[in-house]
Amino acid sequence: MTFPNGTSSDRRCVAGVDLGGSYTRVLLADPAGVELASAARPTPRDDADEIVRLIVDLCRQLADEAGIGWDRVGRIGLGVPGVADRESGALHLAPNLPPFDGVDLAGALREALRVTVAIDNDVNAATLAEHRRGLGAGLDDFAFIAVGTGVGMGIVAGGRLQRGATGAAGEIAWLPLGGDPFSPANHVRGTLEEAAGGAAVARRYAERTGADPTEPMDLFALAATGDREAEAALDHQARSLALAVAAVQSVLDPALVVFGGGIGTRPELLAAIRAHLARLTHRPLEIEASSLGEQAGVLGAIELARDTDPEPTEAER
Repeated sequence: MTFPNGTSSDRRCVAGVDLGGSYTRVLLADPAGVELASAARPTPRDDADEIVRLIVDLCRQLADEAGIGWDRVGRIGLGVPGVADRESGALHLAPNLPPFDGVDLAGALREALRVTVAIDNDVNAATLAEHRRGLGAGLDDFAFIAVGTGVGMGIVAGGRLQRGATGAAGEIAWLPLGGDPFSPANHVRGTLEEAAGGAAVARRYAERTGADPTEPMDLFALAATGDREAEAALDHQARSLALAVAAVQSVLDPALVVFGGGIGTRPELLAAIRAHLARLTHRPLEIEASSLGEQAGVLGAIELARDTDPEPTEAER
């Protein structure tokens, strides 16, 4: 069989899943990593089993759209907003998802779809994509900071993605910056995430103004109209992220920090971060918006899948 882009099907296709706190993105790719079909849906907020069903349904739907049987798919890469145990499939430190207690996400997908499943932190996945397909290509040392519903970081040092001893390398949401790290209010999502994560920033704006809860991205439009509270909220977010970049520079000395996520790539936010960073150090670190945009996570999940050896099918055993 030959795919529409001319790629041979000698090796099986792969699927990438970017499970976000707001949206779940799924991409089906040929063996070379070239997109065949993709879709995005809002992430169910209350039920882990419903998330599993959504992913399963989207994967099968995309295989149908691409005109291939699901048996042609051998591997899934899965990026999740938390610390993922790559052996057991268990999730930890994932406050922006419904409780996954007792749910082995990777195992549930493996059982439902009969494929190999590779799981990792979503920002690690995005960092992998940025290293192979984006601004980090050719760099041995850079960091990727994602700002969306929450805040996270991926690290490439010495040319390799760094996961740390327990898979928690880059969990900068817990840096004691932007607020009081001893306050119990910062013990669920982390001090930096409560200062700079999109959900927390929007929530604080609503509390201070008495306005109805708003989406994080709406704050930029409000600030553009001269809304002082929106401007103050976004400035505090930028200051907190500048402190985080300065800390990252001191510890890792990367050549570049790439910002990703729906909020992290906003040019006005990056401009404010650069301005604050210039006041923190005589050698401001270069920061840029990801060239991959919102696709970074799902493209990284594709790379996770491509790095994983597929389990043999029944016919191959």
